[in-house]
Amino acid sequence: MAAAPTLNHAKQHAQETSASQLLQERLASVQLLLLDVDGVLTDGSVTWTNEGVEQKTFHTHDGLGIRLWQRAGGSVGIVTGRSSRAVQYRAEELGIAIVRQGIDDKLAETEAILAECGLSWEQVAFIGDDLPDLPVVLRCGLGVAVADACAEVTAAAAIVTRLPGGRGAVREVIEQMLRARGSWDSIVQQYAAVRA
Repeated sequence: MAAAPTLNHAKQHAQETSASQLLQERLASVQLLLLDVDGVLTDGSVTWTNEGVEQKTFHTHDGLGIRLWQRAGGSVGIVTGRSSRAVQYRAEELGIAIVRQGIDDKLAETEAILAECGLSWEQVAFIGDDLPDLPVVLRCGLGVAVADACAEVTAAAAIVTRLPGGRGAVREVIEQMLRARGSWDSIVQQYAAVRA
């Protein structure tokens, strides 16, 4: 009688281990990281000045994460439904060449980006937060939801971040991808190295 729970526990542990290994493989195979903006690179707030200029706030942790990902050979792109000069400025600052704003059909746009880059869906990660992101989160190799994403995106995602959008969620995912590649420790050592 006591053996059944032990067998069930062992089977469950094996399934969890297999799922964890599969996730690590998916993290390591990502070549292109695509990002929504509002609710992912920002907290989703939109502020207008009296002159009618839209303002956005970006987190520096995400910015450094993007640069580290690029230095490790990864590519980054933005696919967003809204259009904003602030997004273009931030993309230029971070050296993000793929910037698609005002996109209604993110799935079709992502497919076009993949064709341009010569990549497969399995080589793409997409971080989203709301329903317009859902088709890409479901289709790509690694669909990610930020911690405060809507329930449907959270349910569809392979990963749900601990941090909310605009508060380091992108950096969190990048760290996971770099760890899966075996690159993270060497990156940290470059910063920790004592220089004479």
